[in-house]
Amino acid sequence: MTLDRRQFLKTSAVLGGAVGLGLPAVAEAFTADGVRPLGYRPETGTAQPKPLRILILGGTGFIGPQQVEYALARRHKLTLFNRGKTNAGLFPTVPRIIGDRNVAGGHDGLKKGTWDVVIDNPVRNPAWVRDAGQALKGRVGQYIFVSTISVFSDYSKPGMDENGPLHTPGAEAIWASNDGAAYGPNKVRAEIEAKTQFGEDKLTIVRPGLIVGPGDLSDRFSYWPVRIDKGGEILAPGTPNDPVQYVDVHDLSEWIVRTGENHTLGTFNATGPKGPTTIAEMLLGIKSVTTSDARFTWVPADFLAEQKVRAWSEMPVWQPAMGPTLGFMQVNCQKAYAAGLTFRPLADTAKSTLDWYKTRPAAEQEKARAGIAPEKEKAVLAAWHAKQGD
Repeated sequence: MTLDRRQFLKTSAVLGGAVGLGLPAVAEAFTADGVRPLGYRPETGTAQPKPLRILILGGTGFIGPQQVEYALARRHKLTLFNRGKTNAGLFPTVPRIIGDRNVAGGHDGLKKGTWDVVIDNPVRNPAWVRDAGQALKGRVGQYIFVSTISVFSDYSKPGMDENGPLHTPGAEAIWASNDGAAYGPNKVRAEIEAKTQFGEDKLTIVRPGLIVGPGDLSDRFSYWPVRIDKGGEILAPGTPNDPVQYVDVHDLSEWIVRTGENHTLGTFNATGPKGPTTIAEMLLGIKSVTTSDARFTWVPADFLAEQKVRAWSEMPVWQPAMGPTLGFMQVNCQKAYAAGLTFRPLADTAKSTLDWYKTRPAAEQEKARAGIAPEKEKAVLAAWHAKQGD
């Protein structure tokens, strides 16, 4: 089935509601509870938060720069700890402690200084958390560890909250592994190390889902704005009603800073949007910020599997809403919403992602890390049309 914009809007009652067009006059038609108009920034009130001493481990990768910019705008006193290699020119006026977390003694630079809040951005190796805890012992008011919803071992049931089943913690032999199969278990072990080193009375664990927006080098969300902007017939996975979840890097990063300001403790699943969202709403919402003639042909999950089209990697931001992945895009994040996690509209995220992507070097644009190859997309669409007798 091919779904264009007019057809989608006509069937919006079935698909779960109309999408926003990304324009101020109609933005509210798309926004669900907790989503603000285009260009939204969280309302923080007139009172300036109390200045905090914040140490960010990392700070120059994907989510770090957004945290730094937001924290500086709110007049916090920042220190960064990293190797000084990734985006080394960022934030030249912010004090920096140089250290390599992969080597013995790499955390020694943290043995001096006291901080109200420490934000430890995405790490795979639990030893980094252990060593940071030992170096910072007794000199941290709150430790915020950025984990992942990949800590869960079973996604077969929708609505899983923070108490869902976890992977068996990664054994030390795989702590340094980059194998995808080790990612979830190692994050579980890292959460355990965070509790051991800092204590639950000083600990915030944030478990994001797919983080999207400018700066995302995984291309898992970027594929869609870029592909839709090119136009033409587009292979769309599963059914229009399949659920999706994602969180804009700005929304996540700014909320993480606010959890420090508010001394918010505990463990939080942290993805969105706040209102249930379908893949059709996402794709049509992205299209609304382009002038594209894109039209979507929905191909069932079983046919995609026959054609060896991989969910998540070749069809990003999507998993079949059935069987073991039924709940993968339906994680319960009510606890984070109650703690102040808010969301800008999809139109904002889609436009900023597309604008950023077009500034990337041509070589990076030509070698996307996610999304189906154009030739394969054409072949699968042709096979699907042939099966339908089109």
